[in-house]
Amino acid sequence: MSFDTLGLSADILRAVAEEGYTEPTPVQAEAIPLVLAGRDVLAAAQTGTGKTAAFALPILERLKVQANTSFSPARHPVRALVLTPTRELAMQIAESVATYGKYVPLRSAVVYGGIPIDPQIKVLRSGVEILVATPGRLMDHVGQHTVNLSQVEVLVLDEGDRMLDMGFIPDIRKIVAMLPNRSQTMLFSATFSDEIRRLATEFLTNPAIVEVARRNTAADNVEQVLYPVDRERKEDLLIHLIRRDHMKQVLVFTRTKLAASRLASYLDRRGVAAVAIHSDRSQPERTRALEDFKTGEVTCLVATDVASRGLDIEELPYVVNFELPFEPQDYIHRIGRTGRAGLSGIAISLVCMDEVELLKGVQRLLKHQIPYRVVEEFVPDRSVEVRPLRGFGPGGRAGSGSGRGSGFGAGAATPEHGHAHRKPLRGHSGAPG
Repeated sequence: MSFDTLGLSADILRAVAEEGYTEPTPVQAEAIPLVLAGRDVLAAAQTGTGKTAAFALPILERLKVQANTSFSPARHPVRALVLTPTRELAMQIAESVATYGKYVPLRSAVVYGGIPIDPQIKVLRSGVEILVATPGRLMDHVGQHTVNLSQVEVLVLDEGDRMLDMGFIPDIRKIVAMLPNRSQTMLFSATFSDEIRRLATEFLTNPAIVEVARRNTAADNVEQVLYPVDRERKEDLLIHLIRRDHMKQVLVFTRTKLAASRLASYLDRRGVAAVAIHSDRSQPERTRALEDFKTGEVTCLVATDVASRGLDIEELPYVVNFELPFEPQDYIHRIGRTGRAGLSGIAISLVCMDEVELLKGVQRLLKHQIPYRVVEEFVPDRSVEVRPLRGFGPGGRAGSGSGRGSGFGAGAATPEHGHAHRKPLRGHSGAPG
């Protein structure tokens, strides 16, 4: 299947082709015709499978008939609203909308917190048809009467499960009440929890269901591996792995902002260029950190889960769970930062005995054990005779591994040999989003 079979016009197809995209991903192939037909859509797909293009392309197509080049703000009311939980994801979506719509005279803008509001007010007052926003900052604009939502026809709730987790639903209910002309709503999410399905019944009408992957599964092209290690030796094991495998771009996740800042500082002092990104850093600081990471000036970007959604880094080879997340679903979102658009990736977890219960939760969600490896000089108890690490299999049972580190995961532990070279998967179609 190609994009020109989905009902998109020549101007949009031209922009897609110039980005090098040839075939739609499964979520795009299923969702785009449904959106063009005016259906409400409830869609779940793994992170990195092109959800943004699945709603951005048909929205551009639907609004194209109302596009104009008038200078009057009144001729450019907000007709499509995309709500998303984080600044990074909002910026990513806005960039995609601008890219896909560069040959269509529709105006788009993005508003999010952490930066001055006045420049955003100026843009909104000039008129925009497609607005991407975080709920909190949009409510700020509503309170200052700098945005009019009365002509919104299309509403997209992106990463609905994260917005649910972050407590945005009350604000979303208030925003929805301001959309009297809304005729179509889409709810996109990386996972389909029961709570999301209940939320869909509140905001969507007879939605078409698009589910291109099993619920709560990680992408097949992400190699997952865990390393057992004492908590106090995690930093040094991470440095060892980075140097051993010549890692050049590593996204590292911690559970707290303090841990992210401390780890980035420690890595930097040890000669591994690193920077932290979390909600306490200003937006310019976060933007600069991300740009330095993308350009290779920084080897490690240390992030909290605020960055597990919305970071769109092409060909990111490594994700490291320095600490396992409290919520098992966040593990899937984290490792979904690699293995995007058909490329392979490696997700590494550094796990200590204190994280046994968290590991069991992740493995129950995945419905399989994560293979483990040991690095001889970092075996957890540092003894000559290493005892089996009990409790690291599902339900507290030791795994089937044997020898050093036995019981940590599925199968025998593999010794330190480094990772396979990363390469595109066969059949990569370069799909957008």
